[in-house]
Amino acid sequence: MKTAEQLKNDVEQELRWEPSVHAEQIGVSVKDGVVELDGHVGSFYEKWGAERAAQRAANVRSIASEIIVDLTPLTERSDEDIALTATTQLNWNFLVPENIKVTVTKGWVTLQGTTEWQYQREEAERVVRPLRGVKGISNEIQLKPKMSATGVKHKIEEALKRDAQIDSDHITVEANGNMVTLRGTVHSWRESHDAEHAAFDAPGVAGVTNLIEITY
Repeated sequence: MKTAEQLKNDVEQELRWEPSVHAEQIGVSVKDGVVELDGHVGSFYEKWGAERAAQRAANVRSIASEIIVDLTPLTERSDEDIALTATTQLNWNFLVPENIKVTVTKGWVTLQGTTEWQYQREEAERVVRPLRGVKGISNEIQLKPKMSATGVKHKIEEALKRDAQIDSDHITVEANGNMVTLRGTVHSWRESHDAEHAAFDAPGVAGVTNLIEITY
């Protein structure tokens, strides 16, 4: 088990390793495996990158992010400009369904609509994340699969076993129609995220509740 100081050092190293992040602008503190990040960055993409970098460190249980996005006159955009650019980018992306709608309020982007697959939902957010002027994103896109979730429990269990990065022996899968719940223990946030991603990839899955715990 790592000490708080060791975990803090690991997170700081990950921040320095992430090229999209100015690590010197971000403070790190650790208590009971919870990492708190604070500081000021110039874009939402950098804030997101810092949070993802911290999550990559082993033994991180959760992230409390107090990072503030401070836009400059060169990066600030009107809500109308952000909405127009985001809509154009989404329309040009063939992975994203045409029904996705964009609303922008004071730089905060809300995505709404429906997709058949989780990867389409994630792609819509990925497209908007690096745009100038964006301060945050609320992804309210709902999953509405066209396929049935037949045998989804077995399919997810087999997918977890195939993934070399996931210790599937300590994860259980519960399926109720097209809704899936994951339980168990893993050793890192990334392993938990990969398990959740594998569950979402199963045909017909409309939602995944990830109750996997991260243990040392």
